[in-house]
Amino acid sequence: MNYQQTIAYLYHQLPLFSRLGATAIKKDLTNTVQICEALGNPQQQFTSIHVAGTNGKGSVSHMLAAILQTAGYKTGLYTSPHLKDFRERIKVNGQLCEEDFVVQFTEKVKPLIESIQPSFFEITVAMAFEYFARQQVDIAIIETGLGGRLDSTNVIQPILSIITNISYDHMNILGNTLPEIAFEKAGIIKQNTPVVIGEVVSETKAVFDTMAAQKAAPILYAEDQRFITEFTYQHHQLKLTVADKKTDEHNTYLLDLPGIYQRKNLLTVLEAVHQLQLQGFSITHQHVATALQHVKKLTGLHGRWEVVHQQPAVIVDVAHNEDGMKQLAAQLELATYRQLYIVVGMVKDKEISKSLSYLPKTAHYCFTKAQTPRALPEEELQAIAASLGLHGATYPNVNAALQEVLTHAHKDDLVLVCGSVFLVAEVEL
Repeated sequence: MNYQQTIAYLYHQLPLFSRLGATAIKKDLTNTVQICEALGNPQQQFTSIHVAGTNGKGSVSHMLAAILQTAGYKTGLYTSPHLKDFRERIKVNGQLCEEDFVVQFTEKVKPLIESIQPSFFEITVAMAFEYFARQQVDIAIIETGLGGRLDSTNVIQPILSIITNISYDHMNILGNTLPEIAFEKAGIIKQNTPVVIGEVVSETKAVFDTMAAQKAAPILYAEDQRFITEFTYQHHQLKLTVADKKTDEHNTYLLDLPGIYQRKNLLTVLEAVHQLQLQGFSITHQHVATALQHVKKLTGLHGRWEVVHQQPAVIVDVAHNEDGMKQLAAQLELATYRQLYIVVGMVKDKEISKSLSYLPKTAHYCFTKAQTPRALPEEELQAIAASLGLHGATYPNVNAALQEVLTHAHKDDLVLVCGSVFLVAEVEL
């Protein structure tokens, strides 16, 4: 098979969550363990950091990777899902893994695929482990798919675990309460391994404290270590001043990830860096400051309050659940515009009404869908939105909606595309 045939094989031969939803999830680690053992356990051949959380884990993973790269470490980065290119999932120092590697790896494990019928995610995780081992990375940042305890990535023994936040998402898989969801995420906490908690609420703190105590894992709450004294959002950048609660030292950072929700992620990243420094990593303040200004360039992170068109400004954001939409609404309150257009599409297994309830009633809406079987039909989304006082027309795909909006929008208007990672991935501007 060539590369395109290989990708088609992986998409169609293996159960894929983005296509099938919960039925594609294998709720144990048996397949992953078996695949890794067949490969000689590549996950044991490099140092790793494990990152879980409902929102923010992608941003935290990319920021950490950018910092480690800037500090001179050969850094692997495994994230999901991808936006445009499958190989976005597996990078070393910001470079996509080679097409030839994807082809060769798939050919090698094809007999195993046909024997044990793993999921798409199980195979891509093993592929990443194999690539990082071959590339002899100094360290790899491994982001969970969803959950943690039974996530395929949870076969690694990291030197640091990070849990960004806990909010309502994937309840059909992870549980219906915050403590239940927190229990699944806390499954990445390992014996005697420090864990950084990015954001905590009363319902989840007891879960984390209990799990950390059982594993004798030092637990660090990011908000107990530092706080943001001030921030400004200007020219699509975020400028923040951070104070250390113990030393009262103040440092200012400029982020090229301008979403104000990055405030919480920054505190998480800074504590993670501190924990790495305690373990002997040579990371300076200048490394951190430089990396944070160039995360998108260094690691290729996209879809986080990202400007993809000017006059009018078109911004894409992968916010797709209740907490993500809440953060997006807060961001909109800081934005300046003449008229707001929101192009939105969501998948069926989200809390649609709760998510939409945070969006402003004054915006002009375009209801659409991503081209995936899990997508909620645009007419159904329109009906749910109308019950919440959000009104607009329907479009068969995101680019048809954008074409219509851009035909009529004023240069000082703002167009926001949100609601689904898959919808953002289909934007062509």
